[in-house]
Amino acid sequence: MNFLNRPNIDCNRKSPFLVILVTSEIGQAKARMAIRVTWGKERVIADKLIVTYFLLGTNLWAHDRIVVTTENLIYKDIIQKDFGDTYYNLTLKTLMGLEWIHKYCPQSTFVMKTDSDMFVNTYYLTELLLKINKTTRLFTGLIKNHDLPIRDPYSKWFVSKEDFPGRKYPPFCSGTGYILSTDVASQVYIVSNKVPFLMLEDVFVGLCLAELKIKPEELHSEPAFFENQVPFSLCRYRKIITSHHNTPTQILVYWFGLESSMDEECPDDVGSSNTGLDGKQ
Repeated sequence: MNFLNRPNIDCNRKSPFLVILVTSEIGQAKARMAIRVTWGKERVIADKLIVTYFLLGTNLWAHDRIVVTTENLIYKDIIQKDFGDTYYNLTLKTLMGLEWIHKYCPQSTFVMKTDSDMFVNTYYLTELLLKINKTTRLFTGLIKNHDLPIRDPYSKWFVSKEDFPGRKYPPFCSGTGYILSTDVASQVYIVSNKVPFLMLEDVFVGLCLAELKIKPEELHSEPAFFENQVPFSLCRYRKIITSHHNTPTQILVYWFGLESSMDEECPDDVGSSNTGLDGKQ
């Protein structure tokens, strides 16, 4: 299946340190705009290039196709193929993003997959990626080691025994935000053809990792990835990578607040005694 839209970046000439892939829906134009002018804006941090692209499917409305094509002509940041733009195709969207990396940007160093209602502190993320001094065989995020399949057919996350007969999922990272070194991104894309398809994108990537014998690892000794919304404070948000369930307005307010306060001092122990901020709720 060919790409309907893709960014016009020459990764040979301009190799990103980090490519952020954001799963988005066609109707989420406001969220995409908020991200474009905040954490998703192309920028150089510590001499490292960070770029962000949006992953989209399609629908039956000709008007929406024109709108998305026009949006990509203006911003040049959409990756799109011709499959249904639905929640149940998140796995297809993610694999599409990894395919684009594999074919068009293998020169990048890291890939992040996240969602359009996320706040991402790219400054802190870049700092931690540089600190670990590891650029291959890396997969990290909010690690899930003991998740069980949900067998309730009325659940949004229902998985039948036919789709996954196992009792427990292999280790994976929450789909709200995880990082792959680019070699792993390519390997997941390649091996995905031999792994039984699952609509739960983060679990499916975990199944691919198990096939590759790659285990998720912690990026930092302190929790940094959160799959729920972290209550905003300037000092707290300096030391997180992801916070979930944010509106476009919140993304704008939080980001500009964070950037404008970079030079202010914070107490060393801020965040150490927060309750309910362990990344799990």
